[in-house]
Amino acid sequence: MTDPSLATDQVFNPPPLTETPTPPRVWKFWGTALWGLFIFAAMFVGQIGGVALLVALRGLPMDLASVQLVGREPQALALSVTMGLPATLAAVWLAIRIKKASFVDYLALHWPSWKQLLLGAVGLILIVVAWETISRSLGREATPGFMTDLLKTGRDKGAAALLLFAFSVAAPMSEEVLARGFLYRGWSASFLRVPGAIILSSLLWTVVHLQYDMYFLAEVFTIGLWFGYMRYRAGSLWLTIILHALNNMTAVVLTMWLGN
Repeated sequence: MTDPSLATDQVFNPPPLTETPTPPRVWKFWGTALWGLFIFAAMFVGQIGGVALLVALRGLPMDLASVQLVGREPQALALSVTMGLPATLAAVWLAIRIKKASFVDYLALHWPSWKQLLLGAVGLILIVVAWETISRSLGREATPGFMTDLLKTGRDKGAAALLLFAFSVAAPMSEEVLARGFLYRGWSASFLRVPGAIILSSLLWTVVHLQYDMYFLAEVFTIGLWFGYMRYRAGSLWLTIILHALNNMTAVVLTMWLGN
């Protein structure tokens, strides 16, 4: 006979159900692409807003001519790049929030090991030195002329600290959160997989730098490939942010110093 107490236990204390693993909440190819356009637009609006703020503070008419006039100044450029950061973070947060995912985990905002940081830095140095060697052999300038003029002018007008922060902190964070953070995360989970995500995100990151000529764009692309590989290898966006910041900071400091 069946023990009635066992039946009672099964009714009121059922055995635990085996939990089905929840699939990661990630935007795939098209979702990532469309949100990427939205994030880029938000970054652009934030940057334009920084220039518009200076126009308003100076009491100039809020028109295209005033924006273009003020936008050429080093202080305006620094503020523009800086204002793009909060706009980018807000747009990325919204995209991830809709998926009800963790902002930190989605973007892999995990601290890298010292070995990973050292490997990333050594690889970046080798790439930069290789391009520097090629530039010298071809008789080309190592830094685009307009950037040299901008940094020298900013230094002479007392905007060196603002430019250093904009290019060494704000720009690396904005660009890495978009390229190696949001775009890479979604595309690597799509049919592109990791190699395709690294290549495509690097291409789009290169397009953001269309103010450069084809030679410098090729250098940007190769650096982007290295950042993408290190993002995959270390599983850390902080690593690429640090590498990007070190690269930009070195370029800004050396350009200002050579300007002396």
